[in-house]
Amino acid sequence: MSTAVSAAPSRPSTRPRRILGIDALRSFALFGILVVNIGYFASGYTFHQVHDPAFASVADTAAHWVVTVFFEMKFYLLFSFLFGYSLTLQIDSAARKGVDFRPRFLRRLAALSAIGALHAVLLFQGDILTTYALLGLLLLALHRIRPRTALITAGVITALMTVQFLAMAATGVAEVDTGAALAAGAQTTSALAGGPLDVVAEHLRSLPHMAVALVGMQGPVAFAAFLTGLAAGRHRVLADPAAHDRALRLAQWVGFPVGLAGSLGLAALGGTADPAGVAVAVATAPFLPAAYSATLLRFFQTGAGARTAAVLAPAGRMALTNYLAQSLLCLLLFTGVGLGLVGQVSPAPVLLIAAGIFLLQLGASAWWMSGHAYGPVEWVLRAATNLEVPRWRTGGAHRR
Repeated sequence: MSTAVSAAPSRPSTRPRRILGIDALRSFALFGILVVNIGYFASGYTFHQVHDPAFASVADTAAHWVVTVFFEMKFYLLFSFLFGYSLTLQIDSAARKGVDFRPRFLRRLAALSAIGALHAVLLFQGDILTTYALLGLLLLALHRIRPRTALITAGVITALMTVQFLAMAATGVAEVDTGAALAAGAQTTSALAGGPLDVVAEHLRSLPHMAVALVGMQGPVAFAAFLTGLAAGRHRVLADPAAHDRALRLAQWVGFPVGLAGSLGLAALGGTADPAGVAVAVATAPFLPAAYSATLLRFFQTGAGARTAAVLAPAGRMALTNYLAQSLLCLLLFTGVGLGLVGQVSPAPVLLIAAGIFLLQLGASAWWMSGHAYGPVEWVLRAATNLEVPRWRTGGAHRR
C-alpha cells in the first residue's frame, strides 16, 4: 500500500496537483480492508478459516456472506493496484526533481518493511506491508516493462494460481480439518483475550502460517495487481478518467457480473477454506474491484460524486496512518489489551463497528489534513524515503 500520492503531469516540467480520485479510491479500499480484517480481531476462529459456532443465526450467516461476496479477496487487490500505479507517479516525481528514483524507492521499501514487521508483531499478524515491500523489489526490477507485457504477465500469474488451487482441490491437498480448526479457533480466541504478552505471542505463533499463505496465494496475486496498476499508470487512467470512459464502462459491464458470480461461487463453496473456492476467487476476484473502481471514478466526475470524493480523499491521503490506526483500534476494542470483546460480538454488529471506525477516520483525517502536509506515519515514511525532514504543517494547497 503506497500512501503518498502525487498527480501525473501532462508534461514532466509541470508541477502537478494531487489526483483526488486516487485518494478517494484509496480511502474506499481502506474501508474494504477494515471490513475483512476486523473479523480476525473479533474472533480467533476466523484465522483458522471456520466460523465461531456460538454465532450461527440467520443474521450471522448473512453477515458472513456479505463479507465473502462483496469484500473478501477484493480490496487488497485494489490496494495492490494503487501501489503499482503509484510507482509511475514516484518515477515522475523523481524526474521532475532531477534525481534517481531507485535509491528513494529502495529506502521507501525498507521503511515500509520495518513498519510492517512492527505492525505484524504488535498489532495484527495479517500485515500486508512487509509483503508489499518485498514484492516492491521485484516491481522495481520490472518497472520498465511495457504496459501490454505487464498485463499479459499479470494474466499468466492469475491463471497459474488458479490452476494451482484447482489441482489442490482435485487432490484434496490443503483441505481444512473442521474439528481441528474449531479447537484452534477456541485457543486463538482465548489467547487474544489475554494480556499484551499473550497477544504478541499469538501473533508470533501465527506468522509462519501467514507466510505460507502469502507465498502460496496472496503475494503472487497482489503482484499481478501491481503489474496491472503499473500498466494503468503508464496510460494515466486515473489522472484522466473522462478520457478512458469507454474502458471504465467496459470494466463495469464485465466486472460486476463476472466478479459477483465468482464471489457467490466462493461463498457457496465455503469461502477460502475450500481450495476450489479459492481457485474461483483468484480467477474472478479482480473483476469486482475493477468494477467498483470504474463506477466510483465515473461517479466522481459528477457534482455529487466530486463532493463525495472530497469527503473520502483525506483518509486516502493518510492511508498508511489509517491502516495502522484501524489495527490499533481493533486491538483495543477486541483483545485483552483493551476491552476484550473477542468472541463476544456477533458478525453483524462487527460490521457496524467497522463502519463506525471508518466514519471516525473520515472525520479525523479531514481535521488532520486541514493543517498538515502529511499523515503522521506518511511523514516518517517520506523522511526515510527522501532523507530529509518534510514540512509538518501547511496552510495552503497540498502539493507533493
